[in-house]
Amino acid sequence: QVQLVESGGGLVQAGGSLRLSCAASGRAFSYYGMAWFRQAPGKEREFVAGINGGGGTRYYTDSVKGRFTISRDNAKNTVYLQMNSLKPEDTAVYYCAADRTGGYTPRVEYDYWGQGTQVTVSS
Repeated sequence: QVQLVESGGGLVQAGGSLRLSCAASGRAFSYYGMAWFRQAPGKEREFVAGINGGGGTRYYTDSVKGRFTISRDNAKNTVYLQMNSLKPEDTAVYYCAADRTGGYTPRVEYDYWGQGTQVTVSS
């Protein structure tokens, strides 16, 4: 069983930056594919970014390319989402997710989810 705990959310002005963290418990973290999702009020949850176990391959949804960067530190069992040039439309609850088989793309059925952290971008 893996537990995921997100942190780093908050209120920021448009154009600002935030870094989200997701700390994972359990063993074999480096084998898990990891991803960030988000869900805005009244909208479906959407994939934001994913990263493979070794950290060398990343996948982003088009709306965040060039602004967000996903990374991981396997020694710390943590995955990050650096968010720059934030826009009001980035406002959402952000969730991290883990896949035991190493998947990190939007169509993967992730096995574990965190509780989410709120990101609010004011205009």
